[in-house]
Amino acid sequence: MSESRRTLLLMRHAKSGYPPGVADHDRPLAPRGIREAGLGGDWLRVNQPRIDLVLCSTATRARQTLSHTGVDAPVQYRDRLYDTTPGTVIDEINAVADTVGTLLVVGHEPTMSALALGLTTDDDANNAARQRISEKYPTSGIAVLGLIGEWGDLQPGRAALNCFYVPR
Repeated sequence: MSESRRTLLLMRHAKSGYPPGVADHDRPLAPRGIREAGLGGDWLRVNQPRIDLVLCSTATRARQTLSHTGVDAPVQYRDRLYDTTPGTVIDEINAVADTVGTLLVVGHEPTMSALALGLTTDDDANNAARQRISEKYPTSGIAVLGLIGEWGDLQPGRAALNCFYVPR
């Protein structure tokens, strides 16, 4: 196994609207969501390594969240990231090229909280962040995980929770 350090950013889509007659997959961001996605992008640029790749749900609110972050990285839109399980997201992450050092995944609840908690352990040093995530993973929330090794090696309990940030 390589000793490469990697950063995994798990971002829940920003606050969406609920227009009448619009299917869940097609719901757009609310004005608050647009603002908070921008704040999340600002925080990512200042506080995290440059993002090498984004995996993003195909849902409108996830795509718009990514757009409003201003993240400038290659993007792969994945149908499998909408209405899915943590295991499916892990499968998608396991397929990421090892040339990627920092990966951003834009997805949905309850998958993002279950994924962040499942990839880390109860004895993780950042218990305050784990507690916050277990209570609520708000829209635009970003969990920052660190791991050593290849993306293909990622599995439950193999990452460290570095922080959890909610742009407001």
